[in-house]
Amino acid sequence: MAEGQTLVIGAGLSGLSTAIALSARGEKVVVLERAANPGGKMRQQTVGNFRIDAGPTVLTMKWVFDRLFGLAGTNTESEIKLSKADVLARHAWDGSDCFDLFADLEKSEQEIERFFSKEDAAGYRRFCEASGEIFNTLRDSYITASRPTLFELVRRVGITNFTSLMALRPFQSLWNAIDEFFPDARLQQLFGRYSTYVGSSPYLAPATLMLIANVEQQGVWLVDGGMFQLAEVMAALAIRQGADFKFNTEAEEICFKQGAVTGVSLKSGEFLEADRIVYCGEISWLADRLAAPIAEKPAPTKTRSMSAITWSMVARTKGFELKRHNVFFSDDYQREFEQIFDRGEIPGNPTIYLCAQDRQCGSNAADQTEERLFMLINAPAFGDREILNKEELVRCTNAVLDRLLDCGLELDTNTLQMEVTQPADFEKLFPSSGGALYGAAMHGWMAPFSRHGTNTNIPGFYLASGSVHPGAGVPMATLSGMLAAEQIISDLAST
Repeated sequence: MAEGQTLVIGAGLSGLSTAIALSARGEKVVVLERAANPGGKMRQQTVGNFRIDAGPTVLTMKWVFDRLFGLAGTNTESEIKLSKADVLARHAWDGSDCFDLFADLEKSEQEIERFFSKEDAAGYRRFCEASGEIFNTLRDSYITASRPTLFELVRRVGITNFTSLMALRPFQSLWNAIDEFFPDARLQQLFGRYSTYVGSSPYLAPATLMLIANVEQQGVWLVDGGMFQLAEVMAALAIRQGADFKFNTEAEEICFKQGAVTGVSLKSGEFLEADRIVYCGEISWLADRLAAPIAEKPAPTKTRSMSAITWSMVARTKGFELKRHNVFFSDDYQREFEQIFDRGEIPGNPTIYLCAQDRQCGSNAADQTEERLFMLINAPAFGDREILNKEELVRCTNAVLDRLLDCGLELDTNTLQMEVTQPADFEKLFPSSGGALYGAAMHGWMAPFSRHGTNTNIPGFYLASGSVHPGAGVPMATLSGMLAAEQIISDLAST
């Protein structure tokens, strides 16, 4: 490898994967992180004597981590203990009954026929086939490859492969596509929720997000010790490969001279020289930190993705039998997204996600009387403009708890302990994001091509994170770091 060092700004999953992949090839890597720990959005919250995962709660696309750990001469199983979920999630619309979606296609089909209808079960089978076709078409041509333009994607898939190209449903929204498979509006809600995995509205997001169904069927994995354990393991692996980490170290400005990077100016006043810099954070942070544009002008459809209000809780529960992952749906789904994206409001009747982190795979019972719970509702990314006051948060909390009670779940408020995080808090954690948790919203059929790729027009300056290609989410952010490392290695080899 070339002499000199690579500075990686940010120790989220993209920064960690960049550090692992580069260090494994002998590159000198220094990772700068403003927080005291690695992980970025994969973080923990302390509530009483408990540590609760307060970010991503599942791992999918395990093959991404198999590939990453393989670069460092190890494997996923040697580094971290995983268990495969049988039930993907339990869903409720009221207090009458609940519906479980399984990792096993046959079990899900049977449950759909029991809970909904035979017609919906047949639609589910067709939906899964369509999802698999989309994933198989995009895996090598888009997801794991450098960011393509529309024309490059067509070339990669094959311009004569018209059937596969049309199977991507390029001009359909996710909601319109799902409507073709499921007569029941509740299933439309359930699978339309895939758009929220990337912080977007199902009414505006492209139908290609159907591929998430196939991703989940490949395996949803739970990390022993919590998801934050994954970040710690990745940081430890990078260190074993020779990477150096500087925590509590905040980058102030990225510096360059004569068209190439020279280093990073820290908030402490120190300057660190570098031959290469990989920025692994919210891309909008760069607007005031660079004296030149990093790439082409962003597409006009680019807007912030959703933020959230989250509750990290320790509580005793009764009534509704929780699984590890639970979703309590709004009874007016369209209004929920109109409030978020059109009016910039906290939804009055939101869909609630609740992760019962002490529930084991396939088990209804918690390991202890008091459970660790992580609850989330979607919210607009107005964290840089508006701060919800204590009274507003109390009203929101009570409304959510009342909604859970309507569905049969009661939390013992006498023993309840909680920490609430709102969009303004996420803005503090991830500056310049407004609290948006997924980069730009995936709205419109050109949205997959509007994200920046790894390369910029500044020599030695690269991008990786959930706000650049291939997108948001645990495996995607990890892939973005691997793509950045691949590009650096290629550029060094060519010089």
